[in-house]
Amino acid sequence: MSQTAAPQAAPPPAAPAPAAAPATTSATAPADQGHVDTPALLNRWQLIGMTVAIVFGIVSALVQFLGWQADGRAAADTEQLVRVQKIRSSLLSADALATNAFLVGGLEDPQQRREYDARISEVLEGITAAADAQPADQAALIAVNQQVELYATYIANARSNNRQGYPVGAAYQSLASDQLRNSTLPVLEALVDANNDRARDAMNGQHPFWLLGLGVVALLGLWWLNRELANAFRRRINRGIAFAGAIIAVVTVITTAGAFIRDSSNDSLREDQFADAVASAQALTAANDAKANESLRLIKRGSGAANEEKWGEAAAVVTDNAPSRFLADWERYADQHRTIVERDESNKWDDAVKLATAGPAEDEDKTAFVAFNDNLSAHVADVSKEAVDELGSWRWLALVVGALTLLLGAAAAVSVERGIGVRRREFA
Repeated sequence: MSQTAAPQAAPPPAAPAPAAAPATTSATAPADQGHVDTPALLNRWQLIGMTVAIVFGIVSALVQFLGWQADGRAAADTEQLVRVQKIRSSLLSADALATNAFLVGGLEDPQQRREYDARISEVLEGITAAADAQPADQAALIAVNQQVELYATYIANARSNNRQGYPVGAAYQSLASDQLRNSTLPVLEALVDANNDRARDAMNGQHPFWLLGLGVVALLGLWWLNRELANAFRRRINRGIAFAGAIIAVVTVITTAGAFIRDSSNDSLREDQFADAVASAQALTAANDAKANESLRLIKRGSGAANEEKWGEAAAVVTDNAPSRFLADWERYADQHRTIVERDESNKWDDAVKLATAGPAEDEDKTAFVAFNDNLSAHVADVSKEAVDELGSWRWLALVVGALTLLLGAAAAVSVERGIGVRRREFA
């Protein structure tokens, strides 16, 4: 039998192609690399904007508070300067009275004695007040107090010996005046210089450019923030940020203008009343120093050339520093002094002493020094008070404006939060 080939099996049917997977919606698709997390970005912008506003309010208020403190320090340092100058001038006035009374010999004039005691009391009371007011000056003032007590002891010994006609009294009188000028006055001069420097530095405590720069930086920060929001939401201006910027701009203008005005006022004060008070006090001190040296020249009987030289130096200080309207009385006294010198150099010592110690009823020219001393003392007191009052005026306003600055900074921060909150709701 013939065999036939078995038929070949048919290939299995091809598996159907898998159906395409349905496309996922954009809501459920994972974020790709370029996706922006808008809520988180808005949170960051809100934090930046509120921080700018709050920091502006705090720092601006702090700068104003520093200016308020500076004016307070300037007033306190000016008052301390006045106290120290008063101590110095009263001490030299006491020395002028003591040396002039010593020339009389025997029992001194009761009126001069009372005036001397009053001056020493002023000095001691002034030292106590100045030490309480300025801790930085306490150590120096304690030394001055000890020196004043030593000076008063020497003067008491000079008086006691002078009443009895002992020549040693003149030695005690010269020793007292030398001790005053060599040990006490240099310390007081250093205190005057220190308080003068402190007061002048404190008057520079206003910082208008700091306030202006701070406001400009804050406005630039809000401008940048508004630009970023405009790019993201196609809105040119965000009302909340714009309102916050307006608050900061107004606060900056007001506080900067106020600081400029105060700084200009302090500059004028420093060059006018303050400078006048310092110069006039210097002239008053020098005048009493000159008067004391006049008496010391006569006490030393022909060996007072050094005192005459010191008189000339003190007189130059007076003419350089005293206001011109007081110089007529000083010139009258200077003429009297020249007459005293002429009599002393012509061996008319008794006549020179008589003129130097004459009262107003005996010699009209005697009133010249008294008039100059009294009028200049009153002037120093007046201009010093004006300077202190000016530095202390309107300080309360600086505190009020500083407090308002803090509140308005917080208001600006709230405005930023609300402005960005609008964009957050639009996105939602």
